[in-house]
Amino acid sequence: MKVKTGQSLASVTDTTMVVVVRAPETDVDLTCGGQPMTTSPSAVSPAPAAAGDGPGTQLGKRYQDQGQSLELLCTKAGTSTLAVGGVPMSLKEAKPLPASD
Repeated sequence: MKVKTGQSLASVTDTTMVVVVRAPETDVDLTCGGQPMTTSPSAVSPAPAAAGDGPGTQLGKRYQDQGQSLELLCTKAGTSTLAVGGVPMSLKEAKPLPASD
């Protein structure tokens, strides 16, 4: 799937919705709960999530792939885990603020 910055995506396995913050130039195999994400959630019937899927997504958190070429912002939390190419996306850590000494 080719994703673009600013694009909204939804899971077909649960309530997870994300917005693309940073997108790679190449196609990505983006899944949530083991099922491909979609741009139109109302057009798809719910699919079962993969067993033992993981911790799910958290509202307002950013997720990135291992190569840090894809970054997603979670706009609606869910119980399924985001993955690229079968590898779960990691929670992006906040940058430390400089000391105010």
